[in-house]
This record gives sequence, C-alpha cells and structure tokens, in this order.
Amino acid sequence: MMEKTIAPGIRYIGVDDNDLDLFEGQYIIPEGISYNSYVILDEKIAIMDTVDARKGGEWLANLEEALEGRTPDYLVVQHVEPDHSGLIASVAEKYPSLQIICTAKAAVFIGQFFDGKSFNIKTVAEGDVLELGQHSLKFIMAPMVHWPEVMVSFDAASKVLFAADAFGKFGALEGDLFIEGTEDWSCEARRYYFNICGKYGAPVQALLKKAAAAGPAIIAPLHGPVLRGDLSPFLALYETWSSYGVESEGVFIAYASIHGGTAEAAERLAEILREKGCPKVAVSDLSRDDIAEAVEDAFRYGRLVVAAASYDAGLFTPAYNFLHVLQMKAYQKRKVALVENGSWAPSAGRVMKEMFGAMKDIELVAEPVTIRSRMREADIPALEALADAILA
Repeated sequence: MMEKTIAPGIRYIGVDDNDLDLFEGQYIIPEGISYNSYVILDEKIAIMDTVDARKGGEWLANLEEALEGRTPDYLVVQHVEPDHSGLIASVAEKYPSLQIICTAKAAVFIGQFFDGKSFNIKTVAEGDVLELGQHSLKFIMAPMVHWPEVMVSFDAASKVLFAADAFGKFGALEGDLFIEGTEDWSCEARRYYFNICGKYGAPVQALLKKAAAAGPAIIAPLHGPVLRGDLSPFLALYETWSSYGVESEGVFIAYASIHGGTAEAAERLAEILREKGCPKVAVSDLSRDDIAEAVEDAFRYGRLVVAAASYDAGLFTPAYNFLHVLQMKAYQKRKVALVENGSWAPSAGRVMKEMFGAMKDIELVAEPVTIRSRMREADIPALEALADAILA
C-alpha cells in the first residue's frame, strides 16, 4: 500500500492514469502519468490543486477519505492547465464555503475554462502567506514555468515546496510515491522537462533561485514522485537543463532516411565516432523513434549530427519536424554537424543550415557532407573529417 503522508499534516490524494495514450495530445506515455494533488490538514484545510476530470471519481474519493468528515477551507490553484484544474467546479460545488486561492492571471483562466460559473476567488501575489495553523503557505510566483499564471507554494513548517509542473516526470507512480535519487528519475524527467518546459530556461532559472532561498527539504510536483532526501542532484540537473548546459559528454546522431542510404551513412558515422574514442554516441531514427526522446537527447549531449535526405527541393519531413521542435524549445549552445543526401539536387543541407541559423549560439563545425543516393567508400574521408570536426 502506498505511503501517502508527505510530512506531518500533509497527505497525498493524487491519482494515476494508465489509460491515456498521449499526454497533452502529443507525448507518448507508455508508463502512464500521475496527476498529483495534496491536502494540508490543520486548523484550516487547504487542498493543493485538483486533477484531470478523467479521474474525478477516484480523486474525490481520495479527498473524502483524507478529510475524514471535515470541510476544506481553501483550494490552492497553482496551475490552471486542465490536468490540474479539471475538478475546480466539482469541488467548489461540493463545498460551497471553499475559497479558491490563485494568481490574478489564473483567475482569468479559470473563468475561461469554466465559463458561466462563479467562484469564491482570492488572488495572491509574490510573498503573500496563507496561514493554516501550524502550517503556512508562502506563495512564490513562477510565470512561464510553463504557463503565465503559475505559482508554487512553500510550507515553512514542513519545508515542503509544492512545485506545480516543475520537477515533474512522465510515468504513473504505481504505489511508489517517493524517490530519493536521480537514477530512476532523470530519464523521463528529462524528456518531460525539455518537451514541456525547455523553451523557458530563464523563468526556470528564476524559480530555482527563489526555491534555493526557501530551502526545501521535500519537493512535491504535480506529476511524478515526491522528491526527498538529498535534493542537490535534482536541483543540479534542473540547473544544467534550464541553463542549456551539457549534461553528458557525447554525440547525438539524428537521421531521417527515405530508402536507407542516409541511415547507412549515419550508422557509419557513429562507428567512426566510436573508433575515434567518443565517450557516448546515441543514434535515433527520426522516422520511427519518439521525437520527444530525440529532443531530449539533443539537449542532453553537447554535440549533434543531423543526417537527412532531400525532399521536394527541401528537407525530408521527419528531419524538418525535429528541427522545428528544437527551434520551438529554444535549442542553443551546441556544436552541430550536418549530412545531406540527394540523388540529383541535394537541398537538405541548405534548409538545415537555415533552420540552425535561426537558433541561438549554434556552431556549425563544417560544411555539410553530401551523399549521392548511397554512401560509397569515396565518402568515408569526408565522414572522417566531419567526425574530427564535431569532436574537436
């Protein structure tokens, strides 16, 4: 049975969702997702966010069990995205005296999501405190992590930071509420971070500074496990990710191949890099692999090679989509090399150069290597030189 006590007087009332196929309509979640919610039981009772309406019955049952017949005083809405606010109307209807605590921007969004319904809303700003008894919630504004209305909440008594979508992770909890190390956390937390929050490095940096000043002992996000123990490895990863630093030394090769020729060149380049002592070479087939994982690896490593076929006098669609997402997520501070393939009029290299040229602090280490239909032995020296350039 899951341990549900986060700290004295703070209980987990969230739910797992193992039925949803795509998170936010685009990210595959083969291990499900958790919608986290908490309740602080004190002289006054505060519910910390609701969950997706998909899991309304289960969540309301968890809430009633935790309340043991008491009536909640507050619903703290830290983030109005529907997977966290889907039951605002339901809980407000069930407890008419309930007061909703949120930012001014969140109040506007609540009106948009629940048009025609009126709520007892109190807006709060940076540094405002909600006294519950032994517990007190200090509100910390976190705009654009990753919506403009977001705030997080810090309880001084327990040193719990209710972190909204920060420090979230894909995957259902399956009875494991807590985690105390990054080994089993970082992979799906990284994929979550760069695809959900990757564009917003500066706002995340601002939140990290505020969080460090608060000095949390426990971080309770809205997705994934509650973090406790030595928090420094988690904070260090978030510092690296949000500053667009290099987490792992190595090269990530992302290729998009129509008839196999580009794939062959990409795999041969990977062999060359390994032979030259590259500590890690990761390879992804952009036509088949999860693009969110490709985005994750592009940010993880300091060096990227994109190998792509020419298509319709431009760039083969899977590669174009990949680079478009990198642009959206503010890809930056990386060394990049390119391989293009074209049977009669190679165009992929030109388009890729243009797309990377629109990104910040991208160093193209050499001119694109051009393959004509199929890789030949005569192409190997150019791939060798490209490997030297990307490793230099």
